[in-house]
Amino acid sequence: MTPTRADEPHPDVQAFLELYESLDTLSFQEVTAREAREMFEQMRVSGESDVELESVEDRTIDGPNGEVPIRIYEPGTEGDAGEGRPLVLYFHGGGWVIGSIETHDNACRKLADETGYPVVSVDYGLAPEHPFPEGLYDCYASLEWAAEAASKLNADPDRIVLAGDSAGGNLAAATSLLARDRGGPEVAYQLLVYPGTGDVTRTDAYEENGVGYFLTADDMAWFRGHYFEREIDQGNVYAMPRLAHDLSGLPPATVITAGFDPLRDDGATYAERLEEAGVSVSYHHYEDMIHGFFNMVAEPLNLEAAHEAYDAAVADLEAALE
Repeated sequence: MTPTRADEPHPDVQAFLELYESLDTLSFQEVTAREAREMFEQMRVSGESDVELESVEDRTIDGPNGEVPIRIYEPGTEGDAGEGRPLVLYFHGGGWVIGSIETHDNACRKLADETGYPVVSVDYGLAPEHPFPEGLYDCYASLEWAAEAASKLNADPDRIVLAGDSAGGNLAAATSLLARDRGGPEVAYQLLVYPGTGDVTRTDAYEENGVGYFLTADDMAWFRGHYFEREIDQGNVYAMPRLAHDLSGLPPATVITAGFDPLRDDGATYAERLEEAGVSVSYHHYEDMIHGFFNMVAEPLNLEAAHEAYDAAVADLEAALE
């Protein structure tokens, strides 16, 4: 895959970027991780979703380092129509340091509504309090829980989807790899939205898009500095799945990238490597979008391309799982 970049971001995206640049806010480099989380919560780019579901329930599950909060989105079914549905585990983005169930509530609501599948959003432990691999192990624990709890959610334990955006896409890919290597619960599909999978600093997109397009090179360095307690961990295949020698036997995947995203080439290269390993891949690229666009699905920033990306992902899931 050779993803292209449009001459300019989409006009709606450009307007957002100009507004974002005009805000007198501190950079991540000037604040603590806790302060950055508060900033990110306050800076939501979309308003509250108008998607109505049958139920939305907060719970906790057991993780390797204590309880892990989850939120279960039930879209509702008629009669027995939903028996044995696929189940989606969603890992939110935020550089492994920021983000939460709340910041990605719109995305999970929309995914549940569009697919008709229950979606479980996982609030894995964030760095630096929980450096690599603690957040990953929380995600793997959620997969083990899902395999056992699926039937209670009227879902099929053999059709579990691991989904995530950005750092969450990294965790979805890494959890799939870990499950394969451990002989763990079966993963039926991966939905990877602009995932970070390798050394992004060595890509053209990192140079082209490292400044001025929402996610910056400085932001990514700050995230990596918090997530990796030891420099050697940056070479761990479960931190950077694209480094794995063998990607065969992984579940089929949808990979979504954006033209003005510094992670663009990283995601595209991972899709290529999966294909080369014999994994079925559906690749969707949005050349005039930026990092984070997948979450921009409610006013005041409601992007048509974001809705198109959901349509493409849902079609891929239905084709593979139904």
